[in-house]
Amino acid sequence: MSTPVKLAVIYYSSTGFNAEIAGEVADAARKQGAEVRLLKVAELAPQSAIESNEAWAAHAAATADVPEATQDDVVWADAVIFGSPTRFGNISSQLKQFLDTLGGAWAQGLLADKVYSGFVTTATRHGGQESTLLALYNSFHHFGGVVVAPGYTDPVKFVDGNPYGTSHVDAQGGNPIGDETRNAARHQAERVVRIAAALKRGLAA
Repeated sequence: MSTPVKLAVIYYSSTGFNAEIAGEVADAARKQGAEVRLLKVAELAPQSAIESNEAWAAHAAATADVPEATQDDVVWADAVIFGSPTRFGNISSQLKQFLDTLGGAWAQGLLADKVYSGFVTTATRHGGQESTLLALYNSFHHFGGVVVAPGYTDPVKFVDGNPYGTSHVDAQGGNPIGDETRNAARHQAERVVRIAAALKRGLAA
């Protein structure tokens, strides 16, 4: 790839599961030659809420040095992969707040013609995984973006079973991320980078 794909991986994670998937996505994309920014969105919850949950507090401390995403990161990118836990079948308020800050870039047409995709975690099996990703993808349509879901384009997706994006059931912290989720995340990252590279070459031509 003569001009690397610029990929922003932007996530919200309270107890670390989405952060772990984000790291897997970022690593896989780098191996495909992409230039990657791994970024979290700003926390909105009060410190008292964070401190009331040991896993949440530990993760907040462990990821304190991860840069927070800005509008400029999305404008910079050729492709963006967003990650969120499910909140009542929708994305987290933290990620929604970040998307809501992109209005200025959207109004200038700066979010269009990019590749977008997403991943999700839930506490329970199913638990709103598909509805959360579809809700996230609504924003991409408004951006004028190109939605690149993994679909059933690789055998790993018939194991993971979610064509909309990588998903994981954390079982309230009791189910660590395993090979099924890691393989799905790697495939999604590789597919996004490949399609973004093709789109970038086509637009340049």
